[in-house]
Amino acid sequence: MLDAFCARTGERLTYEKLADRTGLARATIESMATRERYNASLLTIERVCRALHCQPGDLLELQPPATPRKKGRTS
Repeated sequence: MLDAFCARTGERLTYEKLADRTGLARATIESMATRERYNASLLTIERVCRALHCQPGDLLELQPPATPRKKGRTS
């Protein structure tokens, strides 16, 4: 998230600076950046997008669904 912003703008942001720009907690920003399954609200995504001048698709990645396990006996 922050690396892509830096590559695009040349400006280096820290979690703290982004938290200040968005009004979000630093821990929220860090969780979004580091936790694979972090469930951010739409308002949080909007705030980050506005601060980074990007679109939600720049932050989000759709992954294929996990293959469901078959029920029954295990060998």
